Formats: sequence, C-alpha cells, structure tokens
Amino acid sequence: MGNLLAFLGVNDEEERLYRALLRRDSSASGSEEPGRDEPTSSEQSALDRLVALGLATRNTHGAIRPVPPPRAVDALIDGRLRRLREDLESEAARHSVIESLFRERLTAAPSPRADTDDHSRMITQLHGIEAVREAIDELTFFARTEDLTTEPTGRLTEESIAVSHPINMRLLRRGVRMRMIMGSAILQHDTTLTYMRDLVSHGAEVRISHHPIERVIIVDRSAALTPIDPAHTSVGALLVREPGLVATLVTLFERMWAAAEELPGEDTDLPSDIEREILVMLREADKDETAARRLGVSVRTYRKHLAVIMRRLGAANRVEAALIALEKGWLN
Repeated sequence: MGNLLAFLGVNDEEERLYRALLRRDSSASGSEEPGRDEPTSSEQSALDRLVALGLATRNTHGAIRPVPPPRAVDALIDGRLRRLREDLESEAARHSVIESLFRERLTAAPSPRADTDDHSRMITQLHGIEAVREAIDELTFFARTEDLTTEPTGRLTEESIAVSHPINMRLLRRGVRMRMIMGSAILQHDTTLTYMRDLVSHGAEVRISHHPIERVIIVDRSAALTPIDPAHTSVGALLVREPGLVATLVTLFERMWAAAEELPGEDTDLPSDIEREILVMLREADKDETAARRLGVSVRTYRKHLAVIMRRLGAANRVEAALIALEKGWLN
C-alpha cells in the first residue's frame, strides 16, 4: 500500500500523518493534531502538504480533518493523471509533434472540403460537420489564453457533449479561460444544464441569454469560427483569421456576454415563495390587478416578478410559463 501511495506522490511522513488523522477522526478523541498537542515544523509542513494533495481539509479555526479514503485516493489519482498529461503535452510541444503532423497535411493536395482565399488563408470555408470538428480540435489544442463560445439553441445532443467534453476539460486543465453563452432553452434541457454546471465546477464561466445570439467560437482572439449558414450549421463554417474581422466578432461576443445572465446553480433552480405564489395566480386570477391585490403587492411589482419567472423558464408567454413550471414540479 505504501509503495502505491508513494507512486501517487505521498511520502512516508505524509502517509503516517494521514493514517493518524484517520485513526483520530474515527476515535473522535478531540485532539487537534495527531500524536501531540502541537505538531513539529516537519509535521506542520506534511499537514500542509496533505491539504494541498486533497487528503485533508482545514477549517476556519485551523483544525485539520482527513478526507474520506475513497475521495483521497481519487484526488491522488487525478493529480497523478494531471501531472502525467502536463508532462506529455510539454514533451509534445517541445518536440513540435503536432506542428510536424500538420505540415504533412499542408504538403498534401487541397481537401475538397475546404476552399481558401488568396491572402494567407485569412478566411477558409470548411464544408461539413467533420471538417468543422477537425478545425475546433486544432484551434483548441493550441489555445493558450481564452476560448469564447456561444450556443444559440441552448441545447446540446449527447453526441455533441461526448465530443466537446474532452476538449473543454483539456482547456480548463491548462488554465485557458472559458466563457460560454447559452440560449435560454437550456433551462428546459436537463442534459445540457447538467453538463454546463459540471464545466462551471471545473472553472468555466457560463451565462444564459434571453435574447437572440449569434453562433461563434473565438480562440485566443486570433481565430474564429462562424456558420456558413446560421440556419443550417451542419453545412459548414468559416474559419476567420483576419485580425479586423476577429476583433469585430470579439466585440459582438462581449456585447452578448454583457446582456446575458449568470447560469443558475442547482440550489437556485427552485422558485422563491413569491415566485411560486405568482405562478399559482396565473391559474387562479384572470387579471394582473386581481392577482396583485391577492398577494398584497403593486401591479408593477407583480409584473416585474412575472417577467423574471418567464425569463428563468424561457417561456414566450404566461400560459407556457405555467405549463413549464408544472412540468418542472414548481407548482407541487
């Protein structure tokens, strides 16, 4: 066991202290540190290291508690895999492996799926979903600072999530800032909503737009992808590297981002008491004035709350809001 923990990055002193923490926690002796009232400087360093490794936590009073063994081992494995991936990516970059492989494509005959213009391939047409996915793979692999993405439909298929998940996680692991704007339909699509919340838990920033947004992917503010036909994205995309056009698309993204709202967390997904009461009034009162009077609020306040509810639900009208709320169990 010790050899395995050492392989995962835990030295003998750290393992001894973690086991002592587990025994202490199990016996509930109340001692703040294992073995003595005050830890030695060596033990204190080891305890700090346990916290950094994810094997222990420190509360606001400075007391150390062990993380349960299953979570602790998972943290060690994740750390080992992360370091291994970073080492391999560093070696691949040092030896220019990806660049060398891409040069093979450049020496080949032009692909029938891509048409390029005359000035240094500033704008390239990519035909078909596979060509677009290849371009996304290439752009995100070399991303260093930022990835900006919009999804007007607000809904992702399971296939799309399966393709994008490893790409997005790779970006987040490398510290690339990821911002995504989703259409409001995400609020009625549990699969996409769960996926977005998972990305947020790993450091992504996600907002919801209740207004029409344009489809775009921008990487490092130096390259962008936009649909050839916005109404039929499967047709293909334009790969834009012309600085002026990319800067314009970044400006467009920032405006859409500023107008969007934060993705609601799981704990904020349920309606407040006043929102629930207003939803009930949609069924029981035929006029806003009647509903407001029953709730003891002004008509203006009532309508303000109702507008917020409709945005949260992504509803186009009051009837649809009531139906969606019923489906979500908000009226139970």
